[in-house]
Amino acid sequence: MKKITILGSTGSIGVTALNVIQANPEKYQVVALGAGKNIELLSKQIEKFRPKAVAVLKENLVSNLIDRLSKDARPEVFFDAEGFKHLVTLDEVDTVISAVTGAAGLLPTYDAIRAGKNIALANKETMVMAGGLVMAEAKRQGISILPIDSEHGAILQSLRGHEKEDLRRVILTASGGPFRNSTIEEMGKITRAQALDHPNWKMGPKISVDSATMMNKGLEAIEAKWLFDLEMDQIDILIHPQSIVHSMVEYKDGAIIAQLGIPDMMIPISYALSYPRHVKNRLPRLELEDMSQLSFERPDIEKFRCLDLALKAAKTGDSMPAVLNAANEIAVEGFLKGKIGFLKIPDLIENVMGMHQPHPIDSIETVSGVDRWARDAAREFLSG
Repeated sequence: MKKITILGSTGSIGVTALNVIQANPEKYQVVALGAGKNIELLSKQIEKFRPKAVAVLKENLVSNLIDRLSKDARPEVFFDAEGFKHLVTLDEVDTVISAVTGAAGLLPTYDAIRAGKNIALANKETMVMAGGLVMAEAKRQGISILPIDSEHGAILQSLRGHEKEDLRRVILTASGGPFRNSTIEEMGKITRAQALDHPNWKMGPKISVDSATMMNKGLEAIEAKWLFDLEMDQIDILIHPQSIVHSMVEYKDGAIIAQLGIPDMMIPISYALSYPRHVKNRLPRLELEDMSQLSFERPDIEKFRCLDLALKAAKTGDSMPAVLNAANEIAVEGFLKGKIGFLKIPDLIENVMGMHQPHPIDSIETVSGVDRWARDAAREFLSG
C-alpha cells in the first residue's frame, strides 16, 4: 500500500487524486494533506480520509480549521513552508503528489525528493524553474518522478517498450483553449469569465488562463525536456481541439505511438499512482465509433504570444525559464484581478524577460532569487 502526502489537496488535481484514492482503498492511504486557504473543503477531506498531519498556508488558519473538526478527526496541524516540509518528510510517506499551483510548489517538491520520496508531479513549474537541479537530485536519491499531466502521462505510456535512441520527437497536443478561433481584435476584449471557461477541461483559475494564452503548453514543453531528457528541437506542439489524443511519440522509422482517452484527469492521476499498471475505474469509455473527426493543426504563435515567449525562454535556457514563469504568474494574477487586459499578459512577460541577463541555475537558492527578482520587476510593470 502506498502511503501518500498530497500537496494542494483542495485544488482540482488534489480533489481528483483523492477520488482515485477513495476508489482504491486497498492500494493507497492518505497520510498527510497540504492546502492553501480553502479550510471548509480541507476540513471535509480530513473527516473523510483521517490523515495523520495537515498543513495550511498561514498560521491564522490553524484554529479555524481545528474548530471545524470533530474531536476524533484532529490531526497535527502545521503551517507555512516549514509545515509543508514536515508533510513531505514524514517517515511513513513514500509518495508525494505535488499539485500546488505555481512556483509555491518548488520548495516542498524539492524537499520531498531530498527526503527520498517518489513524486507524482502536477506542478510543472518545478521543472520549468529548476528542471536540471530536480532531475539530478532525483537521480542521486534513486526516486521516480512520474507526471500527472495528461500530456506527459501520454508520452510516458507511448515511450514504454521502445528504445530511447529510436525516438525522433514527441508531439504535445493542445486543445487550443477557448480562443482558438478568435481574432486578435476579439482577444483584446476577453473577460475573466471567458478565459476561465475552458471547452474541454475543468481546471483552476491560473491554469485555465494559462491554457487560454497557451502559456501552459509552453511550460509543458519545458517540463517534457527535463522529464524525458529531450532537446527542445525534439518537442513539437499541435492543436487538437477534441482533446482525445493526449500526446504522441514519433520514432525514427516514422511510426507514431499515441495515447487516447476521454478528457478526464482521473486517468493520468491513476496511472501515475499505479505505474506501470492500469487500474480499473468507473469513467465512461472512449467510443471511437462516435468520434466524427480527430483534427490537428499548428498553433498560431503570432496570436498566442505566450507560447512563443515560453519556447524562446526554453531556447535561451539557464535562468530565463524561471523568469518567464514568475512574470507569467504575476501577469495572470493581474488579469484575474482586472488590472490588465488579456493581451497585456504577454506584453508584461516580454518586458521582464527583456530586462533579465540569464545565468546558470546552480542551487535552489539561486532559483528563489531569480523568482523574487522577476516578480518584483513584473509588479513594477503591473503598477506602472
